[in-house]
Formats: sequence, structure tokens, C-alpha cells
Amino acid sequence: MTENDPHVPDSAAGRQDPGAQPGAEGQAAWQQTPAQPDQPSSAADAGQSASGATGSTAAYGSVAEGSAGTSGSGTATGDASGAYGAPAGQYGAAPAYGAAAPTGGTPNPWSAQGAAAPHAGAPQSGAIPGAQQQPAAGQPYGSQYPGGTHTPPAGAPANPYGAPGTSVYGVPAQREKKGSAGKLLASVAAISLVIGGVAGGTVGYLTGGSGSSVSALDAPKPAQQTGNVPAGSVESVAQKLSPSVVELQVSGRTAAGEGSGFVLSSDGYILTNNHVVQVAANGGQIQAVFQDGKKAAAKVVGRDPTTDIAVVKVSGVSNLTPVELGRSDDLRVGQQVVAIGSPYELTGTVTSGIVSSLHRPVQAGGDETDQTTVMDAIQTDAAINPGNSGGPLSNMSGQVIGINSAIYSPNSGRGQGSGGEGGNVGIGFAIPIDQARRTAQDIIKTGHATQTFIGAKVTDAPQGGAQLGDITPGSPAEKAGLKSGDVVTKIDDRVIDSANTLVAAIRTRAPNDQTTFTLADGRTVQVTLGGQAVPAN
Repeated sequence: MTENDPHVPDSAAGRQDPGAQPGAEGQAAWQQTPAQPDQPSSAADAGQSASGATGSTAAYGSVAEGSAGTSGSGTATGDASGAYGAPAGQYGAAPAYGAAAPTGGTPNPWSAQGAAAPHAGAPQSGAIPGAQQQPAAGQPYGSQYPGGTHTPPAGAPANPYGAPGTSVYGVPAQREKKGSAGKLLASVAAISLVIGGVAGGTVGYLTGGSGSSVSALDAPKPAQQTGNVPAGSVESVAQKLSPSVVELQVSGRTAAGEGSGFVLSSDGYILTNNHVVQVAANGGQIQAVFQDGKKAAAKVVGRDPTTDIAVVKVSGVSNLTPVELGRSDDLRVGQQVVAIGSPYELTGTVTSGIVSSLHRPVQAGGDETDQTTVMDAIQTDAAINPGNSGGPLSNMSGQVIGINSAIYSPNSGRGQGSGGEGGNVGIGFAIPIDQARRTAQDIIKTGHATQTFIGAKVTDAPQGGAQLGDITPGSPAEKAGLKSGDVVTKIDDRVIDSANTLVAAIRTRAPNDQTTFTLADGRTVQVTLGGQAVPAN
């Protein structure tokens, strides 16, 4: 083609004689009908948006759905020929081509209706623009006008760029969309039938008598596990600790319950929580149930409500397997742990989790104002439920690093030790084993526990910290020079933000330990912690 070729839209001749361009010969792709500001020439000029950026108006087939005003789509559904159209909004849609054939006549092969039927000489999908292609013999160009004629009605504007006898009136968008939707539904139906046929064939293959089926029930059992369990796994911890964990069934004059404990010595000493056995402390009964089902009577040796620790001793049994005690002063947040106990009387239940937090001040019993029950707890997300109290919390070497004692219960807002019956929500608390070891040794040796103290009442300070109240004469607090009204903000390197935090921090230390108290006014005071015997049962 040359600059003067009238079939080239951008040639000089093409610009002077638009009617001589391919649109006049039935090719809708090169229409150059300019968009009129006051009267859109077609549905594409009135409604088509971003689709024009891809040049996707319909050519040689049904009008694209995008021509009816669909935003962002310029290709006709089920018609690949739209790829060669001119950009919508620049040249406009083809109002005269792709319409239905006159009633009673053969469908126009260039329309949506005619696309379903074969026509002699009909172009294939994806025909190249510019090729001279004609409709079937005897078929007119252009659109059907109101009244079923092929000439515009009186007063109707003629199409200045189309073939003689055509009009600017296009086929209603609803009719074109209906045709496209029909083809889409037909395609979907065809796909569904194909899928159904394949599925039916597959089912027939599996259930038909001609083929053989494979069943998991016919496969042989795998080889029995014979190797050692992996070191450091939950399984290895369970194997090591479970023989040493017991269920404690207790009953008293007014109440009964159950909890857990673990063996400290081969001759029958068992460590547990005070709140597990306290109902049986004065004339009640305690029965220990071991992993192998054996049962033995037990009695309270000593208990400490201030640390929620108790020791009982079973009788009539020997050669018990004691646990291995670890240490709690080197625990790390995120460290894996395993809890074993008898939740809801389900003996030997094993759960696992991590250390969620350390040095969490928690009340393990008594009322909410009773500071004698505050413990410096290990927080864990290992599942702990009523009945787990007194059972071991272990590291992955099977060493006991805590005693499971309390859970947070949204129903009661208090710990398990207070009598709440809420279940596990992933917030459990354990007494650090370093503190429990010291208390258990005191109980076994002397029959009672020794409590660490400073001899001062304490409350929450309004500005944060722990404010000292009445100072006991001759107490460690008085000897160190502490005064009523002093606010403690730190013990050694530990920040003190409340009264319970101060109590918990003191309880984790042993009598005669040397500590440094930092006060709110910036002073530091050296305090030697004292020890006092917890009253006997």
C-alpha cells in the first residue's frame, strides 16, 4: 500500500474518502466514525472505557460485549475475532455491521446469529484485517432498520462513512449481549458435559467389574517400631517421666478432689501442690495411683501455703523411680517444655508447649488480697487443666523445671488453685523448681517450710513500684534502714512494678541472701533477707 491508497486509514486518500476504506466493504475493524460530543454514534462511543486501550472492538463477527458499555473488556465473548478491532473511543464502534439478518432470511454470516451456521466464504475466527472478504451471496450489508427494512426510515441520519443504504442505527445492545451470553452458556454446558463424562468414566473404572480395585485394608501392616525414640523429643520425655508421675485422689470432711504429683525418692516422697492436698491435711485421706495402676495410701509430711508446695509420702511401696530435677534460673522464653499429669482424672496425660514468660507474679490460692499465696511463676502454653496441679513441667531432657500449679480462667478470672474450673486457654503457670526444691528439702528435713521475708507490709505505689507500709521491729527491713513510705522500684536487676512483684521476687530467694533494693528517690539499700518457719499443719 502507498500514501495514496484509499484503503489505508492514515493515507492521504483514506483521510479524504473514508467511504473507500475497508469499512465500506463490510470490514467493521477499520471504522473511523468520529465520536460526536452531543450524539454518540454507537454503544461503544457512549459506554466503552478502558477496553479501547487494547484495541479490542469486534471485527468480522458479533459486536463485542465491551461495545455495549462493559468497562475493562473489549473482546467479544466466545469470538476471537475481536483482537483486530480499532481502539474503542478513538474510531468508535461499528454501528452498521454485525447485525441480525432480515426476518425470514438466511442469517448474516458476519452477525452473532450467523456465526453459529456455516456460510460459504465466511471468514474464520481471527481473520486478518485488510483481506477482501464478502458476505454470503445475496446478503446485504448493514443493520436491520425498524420495521424490518434495509433502508433507513424517514428522517433517519445516513451513515456518512458506511456503504450506500446503511445507517448509524446499530443493533440494540441487549440483543447482541443475549446472543453472546447464549453462546457462553452453551460453552459452559458443553464443558460441564465433558467433565461429567470424564467423572462418570472414572467412577465406572473404579466400580466396574472389568478392573481391579486397590484397598488400604488389604495392604500389610508396616514394620513395628523398634528403634530408640529421638533424644530431645516429646516422646522421649514422656517415656522418661511418666513412670514417676502419680495421680493423687484426696478426700476430706467437706470436699474431695484429685490432682497430680511426682516421685522425689525411691522410698515414697512425692512433691505436689498445697492446694491439691489441703482438704486432706486434717484427718482426710490421700491415695496415690501410679502409671502401672498400682495404688498406695499417702499422708501429708508438710505443706507451705505461701509457696503452694506440699510433700506427701506413700506407704507399702518401694523401688519407686524418682524424677531428675533440673534448674529454673537459666530458662529462656520460647524454650520447649512438656507437662504431664491427670487432668479430669485422665491419668498420664502428656502435653507440650513453650515457656511463654518468666517471673510472672501469680496468686496460687487464697483470696485476691492474700499476698502469702503469691508465687514467681513460669508461664507456659502447654495445655494444663484441672487435675494437672502438682504435676511436673519438664525441659526436653526430661528434667523437671517446674510444678504445674495454676491456669488463667476467663470464667473465674483466677487460677486453678483458687477453685476455678475453667479449662485450658494456653495460659498456665508453674512454680520454679529452684524454689520448690528448697522448700521440699526443708519439709522433709524439719517437717515444715521456711519462708523468706523482709518484715514489711507492701502495697502498690500510685506512680508504679511497691510502697512499704508498717515495718516490723527487728525485721530485715528495719535493720537495712527501710522506712514506711519508701517505694521499691528494683531488686538487684529486676524491675519492681507492683507489690505482688516484690513479694514474688523475695520468695524466689533463700534466707540470708544479700540483695540490693533501689528506691524511687534514687537511693540503694542493701538488705539481708530473713527466714521464718511456716506454722506446722
